[in-house]
Amino acid sequence: MRSALNTSGKKATNLSISTELLRQAKDYKINLSATLEQALTEIVKQKQRQQWLQDNQQAIAQYNQRVEECGSFSDGLRDF
Repeated sequence: MRSALNTSGKKATNLSISTELLRQAKDYKINLSATLEQALTEIVKQKQRQQWLQDNQQAIAQYNQRVEECGSFSDGLRDF
């Protein structure tokens, strides 16, 4: 899986945005590139987490079943 956090290079891109939203962002001096990159980074990380959980769903279920049947290695060490 390719990491979305690779910032070794930048690439110019075109996109469309609401005229009014763009005007407001400029009024507040919001850096569009930085804001978009930050938002996309979070969205990609969330998608990667979802993909990992989906890819590992069977292993997680098997592990949880094993813990339910056999307990955890630390069961005798916990006070709660």
